[in-house]
Amino acid sequence: MNFIVIVRNSEECEMALEMRESCERCAVSLTADGPASICSFECTFCPDCTAAMASACPNCGGELVVRPRRKVA
Repeated sequence: MNFIVIVRNSEECEMALEMRESCERCAVSLTADGPASICSFECTFCPDCTAAMASACPNCGGELVVRPRRKVA
């Protein structure tokens, strides 16, 4: 698993982004190297559902942003 290292006030912590494999709204398959959107709680949606929901998470009301992509090995 890949980790993101965050440094805050000289302290490091590791965080891993969960790469969910399906849209939470329509259940379409998502790949780690394909397009998807997430909120700060990592709710995950496909581009079509993100557009239909005006980039707002239906679970928390937060903003949906483009999820980083991972290269497939």
